[in-house]
Amino acid sequence: MLFWVIIGLLILLTVSLFALALLRGRDTGVSAAQFDLQLYRDQLNGIERDLERGVVSKEEAARIKVEVSRRLLEADKAVQATGDVTRAPRGVTYGAILLSGVVLAGSVWVYQVIGAPGYPDLPLQLRIDNAEEMRTARPSQAEAEASMPANEAQADPRHLELVAKLRTAVAERPDDLKGHQLLAGNEAALGNYSGAYRAHIKVIEILGDKATARDLADLADLMIMAAGGYVSPEAETALQKALERDPNEGKARYYSGLMFAQSGRPDMAFQLWRDLLEVSASNAPWVGPIRGQIEDAAAWAGVNYTLPALASGAAIAGPDADAVEAASEMTPEERKEMIGNMVVQLSERLATEGGSAQEWAQLIGALGVLGEVDRARAIWGEAQSVFAADADGLAMIRASAKSAGVAE
Repeated sequence: MLFWVIIGLLILLTVSLFALALLRGRDTGVSAAQFDLQLYRDQLNGIERDLERGVVSKEEAARIKVEVSRRLLEADKAVQATGDVTRAPRGVTYGAILLSGVVLAGSVWVYQVIGAPGYPDLPLQLRIDNAEEMRTARPSQAEAEASMPANEAQADPRHLELVAKLRTAVAERPDDLKGHQLLAGNEAALGNYSGAYRAHIKVIEILGDKATARDLADLADLMIMAAGGYVSPEAETALQKALERDPNEGKARYYSGLMFAQSGRPDMAFQLWRDLLEVSASNAPWVGPIRGQIEDAAAWAGVNYTLPALASGAAIAGPDADAVEAASEMTPEERKEMIGNMVVQLSERLATEGGSAQEWAQLIGALGVLGEVDRARAIWGEAQSVFAADADGLAMIRASAKSAGVAE
């Protein structure tokens, strides 16, 4: 309230002074040229008085009179060429006062709309400290998971039965690396990301020092998926360990930027994403999400940033002309085997190197042809996360998922 009282008084004082100046202004009826004319006449009279007192000699007085007389004639010409000096109409004066009031009132209204009345000044260091405090006090992984709605995804009963058996098997063999890897992958395919990252934790424990940066980044990925896209302190720890092993791990760098974006540090998010975008292939899985968010991060960070054009991605690996000709002579079983081999190669490449939306769509479509609906559904679920910020790419993948029967 005190803020608005002070603002009101300042506005009233400003308008009052301006109005007083306009209302008290008066016309003397003397223009600048008339004033000069009178000045030069007084100077001529002064020369005569100086000559009588002996202040100047006759020669000097004559020279000064010539110069002043010349200026007097010029001033007289200026007076003749100048019309009468008139005062501005009273309506103009009142209009100027009214306009000043409107401008000042408009300034108050704009401040109310885009300003923050009542808030104290927020210096840069204070904002950084607040962001760090928010990052430190943010919810844990368990709290984030507890706030997530129950997973209602429908799965093949046979798949559910196999996963249940796999859970039992790894529980009996806690040091079975391959078993835990299979369990993590299948839990993720079912959309049970909480179970997936817990199985992946066991994978990393078994690997020990042999766990790679990718292993740790995958753990963080599963934890973030389980929390609905939120980067928890536990996920941040996994990301930090991944970057300690490989500072260039793309997935870890992307999610680290996302963590800063969620914690009130868009400047840090922008720096991480810009540097990662500059060195990433156009078909890397994190390129789409970064391109969908980096301009907002730049704007919040106060950076004038123009998103570069997306370079064309690598061509989709497919059969050459000889393979196509050979396929025409194959039996249905042989053609299915060939497609299966292509699917394996494409799946491995997307898992290790990432790929474009078209490649993801091709993989889902191929799995649909092979009748591997569960795998197609799992990859469609992952694609929705990878291409969440790429509407066009996601639409392309969704069309392929519909043809495969795994999307509505």
